[in-house]
Amino acid sequence: MRSPAGSLVAAVLAPSGRLDKQDLGTRLGRLSRRVQELKGEVCAVINSKYSEFLPSVQAAEELRAQVQELCGSIDLLKAGIESEVQRDLNVAVAEFTELKQQLERDTLVLSILKKLQEFDIAMEKYNTAFLEKKYVAAAQHLETARSSLRLLESRKGFELKILKALGTELTVQTQNMLYHLGEEWQKLAVWKLPPSKEGSSLESVVHSELHLHTVSSKEEEIAGTSVASVLQAFAVLGELHTKLKIFGQLLLKHILKPLILYPSLQPCTEEQSDVFILRFKSEEPSLDHSSPMKVFDKIKLIFEVLHKYLLSRSVSFTLAELLGDMIWEDLSDCLIQNCLVNSIPTNSSKLEQYIEVIKSTEEFEKALKNMQFLKEDTTDLLKYARNVNSHFANKKCQDVIVAARNLMTSEIHNTVKITPDSCVALPKLPNPGAGDHSKMPKASELLHNNMVNLENKTKLSQHTFSLPTCRISSSVEKLMELAYQTLLEATSSTDQWENLQKLPQLAAIHHNNCMYIAHHLLTLGHQFRYRLTNILCDGAATFVDMVPGFRRLGTECFLAQMRVQKGEILERLSSARNFSNMDDEENYRAANKAIRQVLHQLKRLGKVWQDVLPVNVYCKAMGTLLNTALTEIVTRITALEDISAEDANRLYSLCRIMVEEGPQVFTPLPEDDKNKKYQEEVPVYVQKWMTFKELMIILQANLQEIVDQWADGKGPLAAEFSAAEVKSLIRALFQNTERRAAALAKIK
Repeated sequence: MRSPAGSLVAAVLAPSGRLDKQDLGTRLGRLSRRVQELKGEVCAVINSKYSEFLPSVQAAEELRAQVQELCGSIDLLKAGIESEVQRDLNVAVAEFTELKQQLERDTLVLSILKKLQEFDIAMEKYNTAFLEKKYVAAAQHLETARSSLRLLESRKGFELKILKALGTELTVQTQNMLYHLGEEWQKLAVWKLPPSKEGSSLESVVHSELHLHTVSSKEEEIAGTSVASVLQAFAVLGELHTKLKIFGQLLLKHILKPLILYPSLQPCTEEQSDVFILRFKSEEPSLDHSSPMKVFDKIKLIFEVLHKYLLSRSVSFTLAELLGDMIWEDLSDCLIQNCLVNSIPTNSSKLEQYIEVIKSTEEFEKALKNMQFLKEDTTDLLKYARNVNSHFANKKCQDVIVAARNLMTSEIHNTVKITPDSCVALPKLPNPGAGDHSKMPKASELLHNNMVNLENKTKLSQHTFSLPTCRISSSVEKLMELAYQTLLEATSSTDQWENLQKLPQLAAIHHNNCMYIAHHLLTLGHQFRYRLTNILCDGAATFVDMVPGFRRLGTECFLAQMRVQKGEILERLSSARNFSNMDDEENYRAANKAIRQVLHQLKRLGKVWQDVLPVNVYCKAMGTLLNTALTEIVTRITALEDISAEDANRLYSLCRIMVEEGPQVFTPLPEDDKNKKYQEEVPVYVQKWMTFKELMIILQANLQEIVDQWADGKGPLAAEFSAAEVKSLIRALFQNTERRAAALAKIK
């Protein structure tokens, strides 16, 4: 591209490239004029730009001048601050810090002075209240002073010498008040005991007395001294527990326990104007042991006296409950060991009469609770009394064993003559199916000629089962009488006296006991066979023949317990409304509740049997019970004729609860980490486990997936369900379509 100058030069040249003077002059003139025009334009542009730029430059110059002036002012101000203000500021900060520290010291001193003032005021108020015998207020003022002193002693850096003197004064006044309170307490509750070293013997108790000082409400206002104020003052000072414990021990030793131990001892009361006296007298005992009802009445009388005259007017705490907590354990043990134990019947025919003992025990505990000596959840005596069945069984076994041992170790020379007419015959027993527990015959009646009537046309001789005339030891005759008496008593007992089949833990322990005995019976005879003398060795028994009997005894008892548990599981599942119409919220809640109850039963049972049953027995038992639940659920679901999509989803969620929580019942060992392998082996112990899981698959599957699971009768579904069951489920789950018909055709 050419430049403007080049264009002008080109225009000057002729086309031929030669110079023409005339043309050159003309062109040069034209060029000159053009240059002048361009120069004018350039000047105009420059003037225009300059006129715009000049004010900006002037403004910038003015601004620069102002900035320089301001910087100068700043420099002057900075120099002034550094020279004067900074110095004053440092001085002010130092003064402020010093004033702050002084304020903190003054505040601390002021707080200490306030605490000293509080201590002094509290001690003054204490002295005033103490002189007026307002013991509760005096004790509270002492505690206020003690709190102030503790706070003063916790101030580090202010170890005042006066604090030691204040502490000494506080200790002296506290001990002085405790001494006077002790004097008042001894006036209110006076023990008059004989100087005997025999402790709580009958003779010493007869000469023992308890005097309880009594005053009216008006007298209490005037005197300022009452049982409640004295004991509450002890409580404020932290000494009530000690005083009541001492009183409780005296009460147990000299009153309560003797009334239990000595049937002849009777409490006597005498009420005077200002004192209540409790004495004792001894009457001729009619029995070796008092009945629980009589003992309860005596003990209740003592507590009523204490509640009325000593412990009823408490203010901020329950004295009766505090005393009851201190003595109840010892008292209940004494009542059980020396009263209730003796009232346990020795004959099953008297068990029904024991209901009166249970009722009186319940009334006794209720009376003590009403007087606040016992808490509402305390039932030690009642639990023991209601467990009469176990106590009776233990006592009966001990009595029979002792009697049999005495007979078997008695002299063999004492003989008695027996004849065919006097032999022991089988007693007449009631019809086993009639359930009629007739009155038990006496042992002497068993030795008469009560022969068995076989009800046949051909009568046997009356001497068929008789021994010939001979002599036997009288102890053997009595031993057989004891055996018949014991067996007859067993026939008259009812199921309500047998707890082994009702209590899961007892059933498990009984099972283990029988297995343990059977285990040792296998080798017991052989171990001693060649260690005995020749005479005993020749007749030594091996006891092996007793092993099946003991095993059967333990197994039958445990199986009976299993039947009870199965019945409870089925009863709970019966409330699930057959798992039908699960889209109804009420039906779903009922089914969910039934599932939860079954799982709760199994988990609770697992805790009872854990570490009791052998691991293999535990797993088999829990697997059997869980299998019972799963079988019942599968049976009820497969019996449904119509299952909507919502029903299927909810049934699946219920089944998932069983699958997720069911394995958790397999905890035979206390250590949780060791139970994992048993929880992973659920299919080994639960026969219907895989069936249950296949049912869950069906509830969520489509038609093709069900057909695939069936796999022409060779799939996992076919291994758990029959073709008829699968078809029934398909008809219940899916509508009648060609696809359903095709699927049904493949299930065969």
